[in-house]
Amino acid sequence: MKFMISWKIHEDKKHEVQKTFSAMTPEDDAAQMGPSVTQIGRWHEPVSGTGVAIVEAASMDAVTAFLLNWNHVCDIEVSPVLDDAETRAVTQSLP
Repeated sequence: MKFMISWKIHEDKKHEVQKTFSAMTPEDDAAQMGPSVTQIGRWHEPVSGTGVAIVEAASMDAVTAFLLNWNHVCDIEVSPVLDDAETRAVTQSLP
């Protein structure tokens, strides 16, 4: 399944979080996500401290385990999402 993750860094934690994130390597990212979560893409708006990511995982449990690394400094929302092909397949049976 694919999941859309959106976040907003707590106002008093922006510089701390951005400093921590900027020091991370791709290997650090992979280690935090664990073997069950694959990042498809991630985009940031550093001034507001917001962003969005799309990840793929077999379960919400794996996504939750990853996000628990950040939920003490960010407000986070997660939603399952479909790509174009998946959406077309699901909606083809609509009347």
